[in-house]
Amino acid sequence: MDHHLNKKGSGLALVPFLIFVVIYLGAGLVLQAQGVEMAFYQFPSVTAMFIAVLVAFAMTKGSINERFKIFAKGAANEDVLTMLMIYLLAGAFSSVAAAMGGRDATVNLGLSLIPVQFLAAGVFIISAFMGTATGTSMGTIGAIVPIAVGVADKGGLSVPLMLGACVGGAMFGDNLSMISDTTIAATRSQGCEMRDKFRVNFFIALPAAIITIIVLLIVGRPETVTAMGDLQYSIIKVVPYLLVLILALVGMNVFLVLTIGIFAAGIIGLATGSLSIFDFAQNVWTGFTGMNEVFFLTLFCGGMSQLVTHNGGIAWLIYKLRSIMKGNKSAQVGIAALVSLSDCATANNTVAIVLSGPMAKDISHEFKVDPRRTASLLDVFSCVFQGIIPYGAQLLSAAALTTAYGIAMNPTDIIPNLWYCWVLAIVGILSIFIPFADGVCRKDPWNWEYDVAESGVAEKKAMLEMEESSQI
Repeated sequence: MDHHLNKKGSGLALVPFLIFVVIYLGAGLVLQAQGVEMAFYQFPSVTAMFIAVLVAFAMTKGSINERFKIFAKGAANEDVLTMLMIYLLAGAFSSVAAAMGGRDATVNLGLSLIPVQFLAAGVFIISAFMGTATGTSMGTIGAIVPIAVGVADKGGLSVPLMLGACVGGAMFGDNLSMISDTTIAATRSQGCEMRDKFRVNFFIALPAAIITIIVLLIVGRPETVTAMGDLQYSIIKVVPYLLVLILALVGMNVFLVLTIGIFAAGIIGLATGSLSIFDFAQNVWTGFTGMNEVFFLTLFCGGMSQLVTHNGGIAWLIYKLRSIMKGNKSAQVGIAALVSLSDCATANNTVAIVLSGPMAKDISHEFKVDPRRTASLLDVFSCVFQGIIPYGAQLLSAAALTTAYGIAMNPTDIIPNLWYCWVLAIVGILSIFIPFADGVCRKDPWNWEYDVAESGVAEKKAMLEMEESSQI
């Protein structure tokens, strides 16, 4: 057990986190009350985080140089830098693949294979595949909602139900994808492999997806069957998405997977004439810059977390949480609640995981929760709440995309139809008390090599000695 967990720490050290939440959430609530569209995205999260970083600097003792060294230690952490590089590569892949027509081809291929009477379940499956392959729920919603709403409107299907199916599938993909920023943040913050987290997460997500498909097959039948029309697609343009999905699932290094995906999409674009070499280069750059918010946010948050930890904030939280958490199960409930509240406050599942990750890791050490379980819980519950909060980008975008068809849709209309998110929450909670997702883990739940690098060799030796003495 980490020796610092026994110290009370200082609750005041958490003020920078509180300031970030108050500024970001407060500005959103004020603008929402004024009827401003996308209210929670008007005050940039990075600006709010920058102000919080300045407060953390002001609260830390020592010279400016000493404070900056602490900040730099967190911002330059190997896991933070790994996350930043993966964000850039994932952005470039999404941008190039969409520019050469891969996204539209994938959507049209899926829609052409599904009878209209099964469209609600079909849209969920297509969205789930797209979200898993691309790693972006927003990209999935943007690609599929316009087509799905048109068909629903013509075919007599419930538009909110169709939107709920699309958003649910997108959140399935966001949760499970090897290249989504939520998966990257969850696994790197807990020091586990993506494929190990995927295996644990899959046994929670799959039952929820199957139940959702059954529900959508029952409640999603249209009043009249409408012809889909001519959906053109080129199978070769679907290849980059399939390649990324397959290579990631077989366990190839994520840097290699994304680099191969970028160049595969580029080569197919050049060969089909949909991209020039300059278009390819521009789209790689566009993909990089498209990740700037999550890039800067992660960088600032990594440094600020180090300052907060240095000032005793994390130790104080763990000390307080220990009075609530009595064992492994209650610790898992605590981790799920922690990331859920963080997401409700920030309206961004990646931010919620980045904020909660270090604290969740300490809780995992304290109560011996498998790090793969912790990463899975962080991702599952952040995606559940990101899908159902009416001020989140996913529901706001889905509702906004219906206006092209003259339909006035409010995000709150979609919430009762988010079958997948609601079922996933129930299955996620059940998985804590009924260990049906634990059998896929190795016997040794801890990646000790990672922890040695994180905690220091001397401290780790002391931990190992304590473990051995407790077993004698």
